[in-house]
Amino acid sequence: MGGEATTIALSGADNTGKTTHLGIVGRRIGPAALATGPLDAHDPRWTAIKAHGMADWWFHTGPVQEVADVLASSYLTRAQHPAGEAGLRLMDRGIPMLEASLAATVAVREDLDRDAAADRARTLLLPYDQDLKAAEARELGIVLLHDLDPAIGTARSLAHEQSYTPTYADFQHHLHQQIHRLVAEDRFTEVIVVDGRPVVAVQDDLRRRLHPRTPLVPAGCLSAVRVLALGGMSESGKSTAGEYLRTRHGHARLKIGHLIEDAAHRAGVPDPYALAPVVRAELLLDGLDRYAAAHHFHDRFTLESLHELDATIELQRMLGVQLTVVFVRTSTAVREQRGTAGPADVTERDVVKADRGADKIEQIAQTVLDNNGSRLALERALDRIALDVSWPTVAPATTPVNSLGLPVKLEAYLAALLERTTGTRDPLIDLLAVTGSGARGKYQHGWSDLDIFVMAEPERTGELRNVLAELESELGAVKLGLTVLSQAECRAGAVTSRLLHVLALLGSGLLLPLWASPGLTIPAPPLQDDVTASVEAGVLAAVEIRRQLLKGSPDLRALFKITALLAKVMLRFEDTECPGDDEALRLFLQREPTAAPGLAHDARADRDAAQDLAQLVLGNWLATMPTARTTT
Repeated sequence: MGGEATTIALSGADNTGKTTHLGIVGRRIGPAALATGPLDAHDPRWTAIKAHGMADWWFHTGPVQEVADVLASSYLTRAQHPAGEAGLRLMDRGIPMLEASLAATVAVREDLDRDAAADRARTLLLPYDQDLKAAEARELGIVLLHDLDPAIGTARSLAHEQSYTPTYADFQHHLHQQIHRLVAEDRFTEVIVVDGRPVVAVQDDLRRRLHPRTPLVPAGCLSAVRVLALGGMSESGKSTAGEYLRTRHGHARLKIGHLIEDAAHRAGVPDPYALAPVVRAELLLDGLDRYAAAHHFHDRFTLESLHELDATIELQRMLGVQLTVVFVRTSTAVREQRGTAGPADVTERDVVKADRGADKIEQIAQTVLDNNGSRLALERALDRIALDVSWPTVAPATTPVNSLGLPVKLEAYLAALLERTTGTRDPLIDLLAVTGSGARGKYQHGWSDLDIFVMAEPERTGELRNVLAELESELGAVKLGLTVLSQAECRAGAVTSRLLHVLALLGSGLLLPLWASPGLTIPAPPLQDDVTASVEAGVLAAVEIRRQLLKGSPDLRALFKITALLAKVMLRFEDTECPGDDEALRLFLQREPTAAPGLAHDARADRDAAQDLAQLVLGNWLATMPTARTTT
């Protein structure tokens, strides 16, 4: 194309989002992109046609040759429209759509099948053939399909219409057939199937296909970004919630008004609040897209505050599952008790917000957050909301007791425990898993504990205690390490670093429970969150090592295990996972040339070796600390 502007022609049937996507990408690019405008701006005959009823002219009164001439002239005139200084021309419907539209029109008017209608359209366009081919060769043609099946696509196009005539429905049926014919004939450079995806997902797909062809188009659109949008009336706690999400969960706090006004200024829009809600939502999307692109290290955002129902609905449509709308509410009595009821102007602001439907956002919010309790309750609720977004949920598979390779006595104990806790119509627990060495086939009699992780609700504690008491004698000298958490605690992340590791193993399938209630889903913390949280375990291990070393006679077993734990934590930050104590210590000591041969093995039985090993591992941990400096 030399120095000419690149022409991006976005085609597709009705309601595939052509105009929306061209508007979003054009706004994002700015002055370097020129929209070529609607077809009826490129032929003066459209004025009279629309005045007398365009649908009637199109399908009934206008001679077919005239319809073909008006359409062809409009397409060709638009194709010759100069781009000026712009590097991109954005075109709604490319040249292939002329053939598809005309073929669908004659199919309706003359009752033709797909192939006969295509032949008729090509005959009508024959006088313009060379000019049309030249114009199409200059286009980068992309088509949006509702679905790979034209029948499904037709249904989806019509579903977006509030009402339609039988003629329009027939036209859409033929139009989809013709577009799919053109796709089969490779008349488009790219084919994107919308398939009900949110606007942002399709926009991201579109940009990823266009960016390699022209760097003026950004490489993506809010890919992998998750957004929490906070709504609620005045003094409900939205700002408190936003700040907690920033400090605890790393969300970037963004003000909706600022994003809209900045995007409007860039687009030359003097008063964005005088526009339709859908346009304000698109401006907000543009502002968010720009901020996210400039701050690519952020992938979690909080938008504050939602004050308009219609714009919020449009934002949900565009972002889909990437957006979670949270409505925060506080009762008047609680606000008065906290002294945040506010002066009269707060009430007046709420009246204005209510006029915009701000109070009705509660009806479309994914989460309604009652801020009527303690701050701790608010923060736990926010933890749950944030982790629901960042931690996926999985339905765990299970494994039989005899797969663990435990001693027969312990297998019998676990079988009895499962029978008593899950063998009734109303199980006492939601999940039971063996953890630690017993889960890895590394159980050592006389050394290992039997560690069990259980999910159960608090009200079942008494019944569970009774079951454990009944079975206690079956354990003999084996020490039972039992941890019980509720589902709510797990989903809110109210767990220690060790238990977060257990959840991560269960979520990844590396640890299989012995039983899980039907339909149970559990949070699956990603590995990075697990590794980051393990610092807490390292801190506690370093403290406990010194506590043991300061004893006159340290507990050999406890010292060995806590030393191995600290070694595991440090190895995790070198991208090395070693669940076994011996394996972790051997690998850790490979980088210590001064360590005595067999030190890890000897430390299990020899107190001096155990102390030497603990000092060595602790020294490596302390070496990661910054040097303390004092000033005089």
